[in-house]
Order: sequence, then structure tokens, then C-alpha cells
Amino acid sequence: MNYIDVHCHLDGDCFKDISGVIERILRADVKKIIAAGYDLESSSLFRDYSERFSCVYFTAGLHPTELGGYCGDISRIEELASHPKCVAIGETGLDYHYPDTDKPLQRRAFVQQLVLANKLGLPVQIHSRDCAEDMLDILREHRELIKNGALMHCYSHSPETAERLSELGLCFSFGGASTWKGSKKAKKTIAALPSERLLTETDSPYMPPASKYGAFPNTPESIPEILSNMAEIRGVDCESMARVVWENAHRLFKKL
Repeated sequence: MNYIDVHCHLDGDCFKDISGVIERILRADVKKIIAAGYDLESSSLFRDYSERFSCVYFTAGLHPTELGGYCGDISRIEELASHPKCVAIGETGLDYHYPDTDKPLQRRAFVQQLVLANKLGLPVQIHSRDCAEDMLDILREHRELIKNGALMHCYSHSPETAERLSELGLCFSFGGASTWKGSKKAKKTIAALPSERLLTETDSPYMPPASKYGAFPNTPESIPEILSNMAEIRGVDCESMARVVWENAHRLFKKL
């Protein structure tokens, strides 16, 4: 089977032996991975990895909690996004989890990156935490900016919110947390969404699946377990689910 991880992070001390990590990922039949940039440094690093390893693609963007000096960084994100293996802008979005959040700044940076994605004809990888209503409002107001596609990565809002977002044409990826026993919202959402909206991710090195709960780092090697759980929830075989996810990923990220 061909597996794909559409959102992972391969930086930090836990991934110093990146060649060894990539070898293990390929042995797990994960044929393609998208390393998601969250600031200039990570976006640049993942560009370099994409040039070293044929299975690696990347995104370039500024995470909502990593916005120091963001105005001057947008032009550099645009430069990175011109790379032939940059498949999307992101990860960008909103994160209201922390009490000192500068919400107006996050919203400005998010919209600016939506504008950039539209300008470049790229989809967007979206981070969305504790901000469901604002996220819906922004995407509805700027729906013309996501006509090239958008992914809600590591989806954590309600099934009802997912239905409203899917009306805007969004796709949704699920990771290790969706395999946990207590992840009722994720399981209900996976069951309810149309199959053409579903994708797999790990958000490595975080959120390992149930069989590796508490382990660190998580890696894209976990994708088969995540997909198997998704197939079980939807009542289909793994091979069919893997084929659907593979096709969905290539339809959304046209540069894969």
C-alpha cells in the first residue's frame, strides 16, 4: 500500500539522524511526506530536506504562535513557496489556547498568508485551536482566497463545525490523537465526513497513536496505524482507505 503523511515536523534534536529517519519511514510504506514549516527556519530546513530526499515535500508558512516580525517575513515565505516541492502555504491559522494571545495579530497574519496562497495558486495548511467561530468567519469572508484548496490539519473542532467548513471545500487530516480511546469528536467527524475530504498525518514529533501513547518522538512511521483506525471507523478495508487518502492528497496538493 501507498501511505502518505500530509503534515509532520522533522526538525529538532530528535531528528538529527534524518537519513535514518527517512529510511525507516520508507520501510513502513509511507511513500511521501509533507514537512510543514511553521517559521522561516523550519520552512527553509524542510526545503533543504526536500532537495535531499525524493519522498519529502514541504510547506512554507508562519504558525500563529510564531509571529515575531511577521510582516517582513511574508516576502521570504513567498520566495520559499516558489520552490517546485513547496506544495502549500502554512502552517498558518489561529490558536487562542494561550491567555496572552494577540488575536488581531494572528488574524492579520492568517489573512495575509491566505492572500499569498491565492496569489501563488497554492492550497493552505491551517492550524486551528480554540477558535472555531473566528476561523469560520474568516474563511467565509475570504472564501475566494482558498479556491486552490485548504486543509484543516489535526482537526479538533466538532463534527458540526467540520460540516460547515466542508461546505467551503476544505479537507481534514487526522493523526495519532484520533486513535485514542477518548477522542470521540475526531471519531465522529471521521465517520461523518465524505471520504474525499479525509487525509492522514502525524504532526510528528507529537501525538503518537494509541499503541505508542506517551512515546517521543512520534514519526511518520505511525501512519499505517492511523489509517487502519480511520478505515475501521468508516467500515472499509485498509487498502481501499489508503487508496482514497493517496488520491485525496494528490488532488489537494497538486505539486506532489
